[in-house]
Order: sequence, then structure tokens, then C-alpha cells
Amino acid sequence: MGMNAVKRIFIFSLSVLVGLALAGCRHRDPAATPRAGGGMQGMPVQTVDVTMEPVPESSEYMATIKSRRSATLQPQVSGALTQILVKSGDQVKAGQLLMTIDPRLQLATVESARATERQKKAVFDYNTVEIDRQRKLFDAGVTSRDAFDQAQQAFDNSKADYQSAVETRKTQEEQLAYYSIRAPFDGVVGDIPVHVGDFVSPLNSPETVLTTVDEYKDLEAYIYIPTERAGQVRMGLDVDLTDISGKLLEKTKIDFVSPQVDSTLQGILAKAPVHATPEILRNAQMVKARVIWSTTPMAVIPVLAVTRLGGQSFVFVARPQDGHFVASQIPVTLGDTVGNSYSVSAGLNSGDRVIVSSTQFLVNGMPVIPMKAQS
Repeated sequence: MGMNAVKRIFIFSLSVLVGLALAGCRHRDPAATPRAGGGMQGMPVQTVDVTMEPVPESSEYMATIKSRRSATLQPQVSGALTQILVKSGDQVKAGQLLMTIDPRLQLATVESARATERQKKAVFDYNTVEIDRQRKLFDAGVTSRDAFDQAQQAFDNSKADYQSAVETRKTQEEQLAYYSIRAPFDGVVGDIPVHVGDFVSPLNSPETVLTTVDEYKDLEAYIYIPTERAGQVRMGLDVDLTDISGKLLEKTKIDFVSPQVDSTLQGILAKAPVHATPEILRNAQMVKARVIWSTTPMAVIPVLAVTRLGGQSFVFVARPQDGHFVASQIPVTLGDTVGNSYSVSAGLNSGDRVIVSSTQFLVNGMPVIPMKAQS
């Protein structure tokens, strides 16, 4: 083989190697391409700007809903229950008949009193006529003073007897009314622990409870606040009433604070008016009461932005550095939750760009490309 042939083969091989090298450069991962300034391509992350919002400082307690007007109905007479005309939860009007106690014995007593009254009235009517006749005869000199005095005495006695009979009859009729148990005011019937046929009596110990009637026009939340909060509890404090699941039932305010500490519960009784309908809140219902002590402007961030390490809470903030952004890990002090967000009492300032995505992949000082999070 001549020298010229060897040169041509060498030049061809060199051309192939250069072409392969150029092709390899064209397929290199662009993410690994150094940027101007020497840094690597940053990770895209979503951020939210920290804003200061009014955040309440609050405490949560269990509260009991009570009616300002509640009546416990107990028997005033003895006898067997013959009728129960309502059931628990019924809404009733003032004077509505709820139950009856067997009134037959008392009805007989009333009829006897009425008969005695009629008898006494007949004697009184006769003596009324007789005293008038004797007065005329005495004035005419026909009868003696003694006969007139006897007629006067008979009249006075019969009048007293008749008046006594009238009062006895009224008393027995009033007593008869106790055999009909009626609603004292408009309200809702509570539990009915008795049954038709039960013997009830005011002489039982403890006294039998027939039922209760609660008026739903004026309800109150009874909240017992621990004594360590004695210096903060006052009238006018906002209260959020929620059910066990946290659903808001009503916003109200404390309008009564007891001057004494309950020795049993070691708490201070506070009351707040409730205006919810019976479908929402009922007498004796247990609810949560969130007492709001004060409201302070604080940073609020989404729950997803918070990471925890060794019991400490952190967030990543996108901060500018040498013309690009890096993730900076910041320890924060969390306050109460506000919906799906945390309040932050220390660690952040208004305007900080908190990272809310891909936080599990971030490390302190890592390059990032911040983008506004979708609201």
C-alpha cells in the first residue's frame, strides 16, 4: 500500500471520530449544561407571598346549651296517669294539655262540695227572706226584739255557712285542675320518663318528674373557663360555637361572667346568648365554644408549606442569590390553624416567597425557579 493511501485512510477515520463527538455533544442533557455564572438548572417550584392577616388568639372549651326559661313538671296530686298526649320533642302552646292523672276521686269531692254549696245557699236564701219579714214585723210592733234577734242570728249563720261552702267548692275545683298537666308556656317537650298507668305522687322521694318544657326563644351557652384565665375573661369577648366536627353553628359574645369560682369545676361560669333555631341547637346540647381573647396580625401560610424535623417546624423560602433563586430553609413558630393554613408567630416576614410544592425534594441552598401558585 502506498503512502498516499495510508494518509487517505487516516484522514477518513479522523473525520468519523470528529462526527461522533459532535453528535454526542448535541444529545447531552440540557439540565446538566452549566448556566452563565456557573450554577446548575434550578427546580421549578410554586410559591405564595407571605401576607399579614388578623389571627385570633383563642381557647376551646366544652359548653352546654341551656334555656333561660325551662320548667320541670312534677305531680301536685297523687294518682295514676291515664293519658299522655304528647311525645318528646313536640312543640306545645301555653296551656296545652300534656297529661292527665285519674281525676275520678277528686271529681266526686267537687260534686259533693257543689251539693253542699247548693244546700247552704237554699238556707241562706230562706233566712234572707225571713230577716226582711221579721224586720218589718218588728218595726210594726208585731214581734218582739228577741224574735227579731233570733232571725238576725239565723241569717248571719246561714250567710257564713254559704260563703264557706262557696270557698270550699272553689278550692276543690282548683285542686281538680292539678289532675290536668298543662304547658306553662310555649316551648318544646323534653324527656317523658313516665308511662300511662304509673302511680305518681308529690310525696315520693325524690319527686317524680313527669316531663320538662323548654322555651327556645332565649337560649344561652354555659362555658366554664379555667381560673388561670380569670384575668382575661370579660364581657364582650367573641365566641364561636361549633359542633363536635368543628362546623360553625353561631357567632356570639359573652354577656355574663360569674363573680365567683365554681368550687366543683374550679372554673368561672361565662354565658353567651344563642339565637339558633331548635333544628340547630337544643336545650342541654353539648357544643364546643371557641373563646377569642384577642386578634393580632400574623403571617399565614398553607399547611403544605410546613415540614418538620426533630420536632421543629420549617418552611422553604425562595430567596435571590447571584442572579437566581435558592431554597432557604427557615425555622418557624406555628400558631393556631386558620382554615387550611397555619398562622406563624415567628420566622417569616411580609413579602417572603414561601415554597408550597416539592418541599420533600428540597435541600437548603438548592437552586429553584419560583412560580406563583394557583389560588
